Order: sequence, then structure tokens, then C-alpha cells
Amino acid sequence: MRLKTLTFLSAIGLALPALATAATELDANGDGLLTLDEVQAVLPETTAESFTAMDANADGALDGEEISMAQDAGLLPKG
Repeated sequence: MRLKTLTFLSAIGLALPALATAATELDANGDGLLTLDEVQAVLPETTAESFTAMDANADGALDGEEISMAQDAGLLPKG
């Protein structure tokens, strides 16, 4: 799992110039949550495993707190 996380972080680092969008702008349906599909639309290298690692409450979507934690961890771009 650690290697996959590091690979994911490396991919994010390479993609950041194209992803200068705030995480809230990734929210295609405007519900305040990010689904795996919404994240993958901008970060196609995001795996289900890495998304699950960001989804602290395991509800299948990232809420504001989880988005903030993922941004602080470098898993999602900051806005």
C-alpha cells in the first residue's frame, strides 16, 4: 500500500500544473462532496485504493474535512 500511495503522490506532483483548480471546483454536481468519478475526471491516475485512503469515514465520498486532510497530505491540489 505504501508504494501505491507514493506512486499516487508522485503522479499528483506531476499533474499539479494542470490542476490549479480548487478541490471544490472538482465537485461536478455541486453537492459539496467529491466522488471517485469526480476526482478521476481531473486526476485520472487516482485509484480506488488511494481514494479509499482519503475517505476517512468510508461513505464513498470526500466531505470538506476529508478534502482538507487530503490537500494537507498532498493527495489533492490546494485551491
